[in-house]
Amino acid sequence: MKTKLYTLFLSLSFLILSPLSTFAQMPEAEMADTFRAEGKIYVVVAVLCIIFVGIAAYLFNLDRKISKLEKDAG
Repeated sequence: MKTKLYTLFLSLSFLILSPLSTFAQMPEAEMADTFRAEGKIYVVVAVLCIIFVGIAAYLFNLDRKISKLEKDAG
């Protein structure tokens, strides 16, 4: 049992840590540098924040509705 857990741990560690070497060899992101230089990165960040807040609000509202339906049915 102990050797199975040890093998599983080593396998998962290898799978998690193996992509790190590929990230270290990736070239610089020229598009991000261009957006940052022109000040458009703030627009991108703002749009992403708006999308995230919208999805979070939708999920919160959906959770409230489901809780209300569960309370009424139960």
